Amino acid sequence: MKIAIITGASSGLGYEMIRQLDGRTDIQEFWLIARRKERLEAIAGLTHTKVRIFTWDLSERNSIDELEKILEAEKPLVKLLINAAGFGKIGNYSEISRQDCDRMIDLNCRAAVDITQIVIPYMKGGSHIMEVCSSSAYMPVPYLNVYAATKVFLLHYSRALRKELLPQGIFVTAVCPYWIKDTEFIAKAQKSQNSSYIRHFPMATWSRDVAAGAIRDTYYGRAVSTPGLFCTLQRIFSRFFATDALLEMWELIRRL
Repeated sequence: MKIAIITGASSGLGYEMIRQLDGRTDIQEFWLIARRKERLEAIAGLTHTKVRIFTWDLSERNSIDELEKILEAEKPLVKLLINAAGFGKIGNYSEISRQDCDRMIDLNCRAAVDITQIVIPYMKGGSHIMEVCSSSAYMPVPYLNVYAATKVFLLHYSRALRKELLPQGIFVTAVCPYWIKDTEFIAKAQKSQNSSYIRHFPMATWSRDVAAGAIRDTYYGRAVSTPGLFCTLQRIFSRFFATDALLEMWELIRRL
């Protein structure tokens, strides 16, 4: 059985990935992982590809233990892994709880690594891993500090893992989009005591465009995908501008 495993599958970018991958001949079954069963069931009813649903919270370690047991028992061929689960909080450090900080680190970093580690043994040459990072990985981001730091981790992990897996013909792509206007991320990120530090999201992109670019770059085997103009510019600027200069640019953008 050739499968694609997608985390964070119940909405946003994860769902858009499913919609655009549906019907690919190299994927016989989607394994969808998210917390909201009703959303996953609704998505399953809209897809032509066979779907298997796992209603897990990946911040709980026993969920990943369960996936490992299922993989060991069934030994599928994983053609594609998309780690799209993650969340962020906007606000001053003093307004974001320690519990939320821990959850961001746990879900955005630990869970992504754990899922990747247990899935790799079930991949062969021609398989792909997509780690959904963020353009915030290219610089420190005040008032989004923990989230941005988790994405730095995931970007560097992805780039290093790619080098290790290339001899096996397994490709890892770090996807680093800018703000996406039609997902739940912005609304959830703003649910802190005072999210006015980032008032607007200029040049935010659409999930369909981000997903299309990310899928294209992943199947081309590219190391990094910046699916959009602003995230591409951010990637370029990070090479040529000092961190302090980038922080000053961010101050201007967030006050727009």
